[in-house]
Amino acid sequence: MDASFTDEQDEIRRTLRELLTKRCGPERLRAALDTPAGHDPVLWTALADQLGLPGLALPESYDGVGCTVTELALACEETGRFLAPSPLLATAVLVAPLVLALGTETQRARLLPRIAAGSLTAALAVPGTALATTLTLTGDNSGEWAGGGRAGGVQARRVGESGWRLYGQVGQVLDGHSAELLLVAAHVGGFARSRTLLFLVAGDADGLVRVRQTALDATRPQARLELRDVDAELLGVDSGADVLRALAGLGDSVAAVLAAEAVGAADRALERTVEHVKQREQFGRAIGSFQAVKHRLADVYVQVQAAKSAAYYAAWATGNGDGERVGGLALAQALEALRTAASEGIQLHGGIGFTWEHDAHLYFKRAAGDELLFGPVHRLRAHAAERARLFESQSESREVTV
Repeated sequence: MDASFTDEQDEIRRTLRELLTKRCGPERLRAALDTPAGHDPVLWTALADQLGLPGLALPESYDGVGCTVTELALACEETGRFLAPSPLLATAVLVAPLVLALGTETQRARLLPRIAAGSLTAALAVPGTALATTLTLTGDNSGEWAGGGRAGGVQARRVGESGWRLYGQVGQVLDGHSAELLLVAAHVGGFARSRTLLFLVAGDADGLVRVRQTALDATRPQARLELRDVDAELLGVDSGADVLRALAGLGDSVAAVLAAEAVGAADRALERTVEHVKQREQFGRAIGSFQAVKHRLADVYVQVQAAKSAAYYAAWATGNGDGERVGGLALAQALEALRTAASEGIQLHGGIGFTWEHDAHLYFKRAAGDELLFGPVHRLRAHAAERARLFESQSESREVTV
């Protein structure tokens, strides 16, 4: 592994940081959160037009930039620093790879260039609160989340030779209230031949009801979807096994991107805290000069740097097709570092840090919200250990010793 960044990667990071510094300051961030979309459409257009961010990891044959998950993760590290609310995660990280992997050539040609251009936003809708399990971050995705033919989630029934209709409900859909395209996981086949397939649903389809929910982390807006006999198009072919494999394969890249994003947020939370303790005075001196404060911030710094190394390695490994089991561990370490950095930031900001209006709480909510969506940390680590057969190896070695 070459630990240095390429000139292209450095340029992506530098340009994106400059753009976000100008367009995603604290005031603009809070204003964007209060809009119906939950993000600033002008910023999203700038990210697409100036940097090609939605199509960064898409092939050039579909008007993408042709980079890998590595570059996308590094870009998301910068968006994480600013907690930039945008459809990037839902559209480019969750949906676009599935369309690329499973879609027919006609579907890919119709959808991917529009996603790359930023003119089409998308969201992935999976039953219940099982996004982490669906992506095999915290469990095997062949289990109960897929329905097993039982009631719940979303059911699909065939209409005619190629048409489909969906009915059911999905909660906690990232950017589901504003996405122009929904990729919905639905159960097909009843109890005996139950399988989970993915369907394309237009955001303005008849019978679709979308309600934005109040989320702990307002920078990741979520929605509840109700599908009342909605027209849908099957993504790819009728193969539930392919869908489960594609979702499982997507998990490592999603984890690598999320880890980099969390590291960016943790790094910025620590920077803001250091800036504050250098200015705030107690007993006639800056509180940052006290040894106890230095020790606390040093511990946070070490944890953030360790998480950054893990995130970079996961991004590199995933971009080179060798990210199995690495992403989940990197995500666990990054989420833990973000939670620590945000918590210490609130503590060391003193009384003002405990007010909801202070920006320190935005980072704390991001840490808590991401653990609820993609964790928790101990389950990420436990599943990574299970996939690596770590405990099984230890059990076998003990048996041999006896």
